Amino acid sequence: MRSDVDGFLGLALDNLIQILLIVGLCRSVLGYPDSLLFGTILPATGLSVLFGNLFYAWQAMSLARAEGRDDRTALPYGINTVSLFAYVFLVMLPVKLVALGNGMSEEQAISMSWHAGMVACLGSGLIEAVGAWVTEWLRRWLPRAALLSTLAGIALGYIALGFLLRTYAQPVVGLTVLALILTTYYGKLRLPIPGGLLAVVVGIVLAAMTGLLDTDVSVWNRQLDLVGWHPPTVQLAELWQARQQLLPWLGVIIPMGLFNVLGSLQNIDSAEAAGDRYPVRSSLLCNGVGTVVAAVFGSCFPTTIYIGHPAWKAMGARIGYSWLDGIVVAVCCFLGLFGLIGQLIPIEAGMAIVLYIGLVMAAQSFQATPRSHAPAVALGLMPGLAGWGSQLIKAGLRSGGAGQEGQPFGPELLLNLQQTDVWAAGAFALEQGQIITAMLLSAMLVYVIEQRFLAACLMTFVASIGSWFGVIHAWRFTQADAVLELGWGVGSQWALGYLLMSVVFLFAWLLSRRSTLQSEPQQ
Repeated sequence: MRSDVDGFLGLALDNLIQILLIVGLCRSVLGYPDSLLFGTILPATGLSVLFGNLFYAWQAMSLARAEGRDDRTALPYGINTVSLFAYVFLVMLPVKLVALGNGMSEEQAISMSWHAGMVACLGSGLIEAVGAWVTEWLRRWLPRAALLSTLAGIALGYIALGFLLRTYAQPVVGLTVLALILTTYYGKLRLPIPGGLLAVVVGIVLAAMTGLLDTDVSVWNRQLDLVGWHPPTVQLAELWQARQQLLPWLGVIIPMGLFNVLGSLQNIDSAEAAGDRYPVRSSLLCNGVGTVVAAVFGSCFPTTIYIGHPAWKAMGARIGYSWLDGIVVAVCCFLGLFGLIGQLIPIEAGMAIVLYIGLVMAAQSFQATPRSHAPAVALGLMPGLAGWGSQLIKAGLRSGGAGQEGQPFGPELLLNLQQTDVWAAGAFALEQGQIITAMLLSAMLVYVIEQRFLAACLMTFVASIGSWFGVIHAWRFTQADAVLELGWGVGSQWALGYLLMSVVFLFAWLLSRRSTLQSEPQQ
């Protein structure tokens, strides 16, 4: 039981950090009102975490009884970190900014942004559920480097670098907590309590000592007012109203869904290697259904099978840690307690854990792929980093007064930046459909490295078609943003560029085929 408690503390801490991120990003980046956040989004999030954890606990218990074992460890489950950041920064924020740029009110823009997030979450869940039947096909045709590097680019930019900057902005708290995380997670230092929990406790103490912990009584009272019964409610009408927002964001939804399928499959394989074999189809299906449950009740944030089953097993966690995590997280969401928890635990106290997650994902993209594919991984990182850089450029322009009434974003901004060797036009182009771009470029280079030039030709031809229709790269200015532009021929210049790449690869394939035929012995 003690080991299950230790496992619960570790898993609950992971989910706690994710929910604090949801609260922080929804409030500060998206400007969502607490009525929407605590009345709808968090209760739906808590329900989805509860659903999955109860299923995986029941699954482990059923198999343990059938096998006569008492050492089974349930699959860890919770909120998907990468999807959280991807949907906030690549779907929900752009929708809100475009809506505001089109003259909508703040309330209307927030509603559209929330709807887009719900649809993205639903799409991801459906892909995960369907993926339970096609995992072997996906494994065979999607190069691992293309998937891992794509998400690693997002992890490095939107997660790791973002929180590294925040760490150095608050070095007393940030660097101390980072040292604890690195020592316990990478250094494998054994402590009486989980390293993540110790890091958060130390972070809280240091935050209080350095003035980062807000002691304003009125602020605490506002968080206390949020405490109450907030049951999850079905949002089918809102979801149906949001259906027209599905198509523009398929370039984010489909790759994220595919990554979640394969990532969860790898985690199931990892559990089997640690001694706990679980049925793949039902495990993946529950994973997808849990995300669908989140969307149907109003959440924008997918759930997933977590990495690290062997670590929980080595800790001694069995089945109790799973259902205990689901119940505690759900109850805190239903009671609106995360306002108070977030007030007690400033993001500086836990951001090193998120930074660690970004490092793990970036390192995994190199470690879990063949060594010869490393250049493809590096290439796949770049669109995500460019997308993050694009966000910084636009935020800097807005803070300098651009985008306001009488100073809309326009071509003159590009010229001014270009004179300082900042090629914002290229960053804006890579930002649009960045996940698809990263997958195609990385897969292309994998095929080039393997001298499968015809497959590389196919990748660039697909990129050419996507560019022509504006699925990737094509963009336009709004009042205060650079956004995706869909339509016939809108990305013709990129389409032509990719088409010429296809010609080069086709020529390489013909030459290599001719060389092979000439080297074969004559009959």
